[in-house]
Amino acid sequence: TYVGALPGRVIQSLKRAGENDPVILLDEIDKLSRGGWSGDPSSALLEVLDPEQNSTFVDHYLDVPFDLSRVFFVATANSLDGIPAPLLDRMEVIMLTGYTVEEKLHIAKNHLVPKQLAEHGLVASQVEFSDEILRKVILSYTRESGVREFQRRIEGLCRAVAEKWVSAEGVTQVKVDEALLDDSFGQERYSSELLAESVPPGVVTGLAWTPVGGDILFVEALKVPGSGKVTITGQLGEVMKESAQIAVSLVRQMLGHEFEDAQMMKTDLHIHVPSGAIPKDGPSAGITLTTAIASLMLGRPVDPKLAMTGEITLRGAVTPVGGVKEKVIAARRAGVEKILLSRRNERDLKELPEEVRSSIQFVLVDNIKQVLKEALGYDVVEGPPMGLAQVLNRGAAASPSVAM
Repeated sequence: TYVGALPGRVIQSLKRAGENDPVILLDEIDKLSRGGWSGDPSSALLEVLDPEQNSTFVDHYLDVPFDLSRVFFVATANSLDGIPAPLLDRMEVIMLTGYTVEEKLHIAKNHLVPKQLAEHGLVASQVEFSDEILRKVILSYTRESGVREFQRRIEGLCRAVAEKWVSAEGVTQVKVDEALLDDSFGQERYSSELLAESVPPGVVTGLAWTPVGGDILFVEALKVPGSGKVTITGQLGEVMKESAQIAVSLVRQMLGHEFEDAQMMKTDLHIHVPSGAIPKDGPSAGITLTTAIASLMLGRPVDPKLAMTGEITLRGAVTPVGGVKEKVIAARRAGVEKILLSRRNERDLKELPEEVRSSIQFVLVDNIKQVLKEALGYDVVEGPPMGLAQVLNRGAAASPSVAM
């Protein structure tokens, strides 16, 4: 130790608590530094958070063993990616979803608005915040899983209201409306994807999860004369590219008997997911990609108010995905009326608010044949595979390439 040295933060926290069995919160543990000249805190926490070792924890200042086994440690993180694997192995991970729009609305009405009115010297009778305006602030001016930015927006509106009270005479009540939103924040910063009234064959509504909630996305497929090449665009990750390749193989296997062999091999497919500047990855678009390609090849459009999410295997099985709650809430907000899900995701529907669950029809599927039947009204006929498979058997061609 050196002059002015103190015990470590854990021992100091126990001293402040005055107990040897407190709750210690380690906030933002994923932001720990990873070694270097200042040391490696994550390595020190391996002993602190391990119930098999922390009963004899040694602080370098005290230099005597101290029992931490009675301390209850709670850590928070925005992402698990920044936590070293050995440290994560010593924790029980509890995933918490972000707030829904309705939950944010209730938090604003019961907590945020009264708090900000009091801090700005206003009372509830002087200001009118309608539910419609609060929803517009949530959807058009914020994009977050929590409510920090939402609270800052309410602060800005309260400042604008206070200014009106000071500058205008004879004002008894100020109504927060869209004009005040435009004056305070300018044009809308965020806009959600909106469903079209009708779409051509090859366009399917999918569902996506993001760290700030769910969203809908459109998968588009186009065919042009060519040599059987598959082009995939939209800044997709490796997992999503592989899902697209699986989708192409499945469609060629299932629909091969519908087309002449030469026709299949002389058709290039272009698969695109809009908002190309936004990176996208994950396996949950598997059935959406397959349905989009099948819709294009059969010339049958898919109802834009039907959305789907699920992973696909090369056998055609539909497997479960995560983020169902956020995806379904985003679908309801966009006007989706029916959603196709893996049957193994049925348990996730229990987490949905009742008003969301009752307003959308859920169709649980086990395989891609059921998906195509529900989305396109097409019955997959069992038969010998044609198209690419037949060409491969003859050794006349290789598998399709991917051009990015």
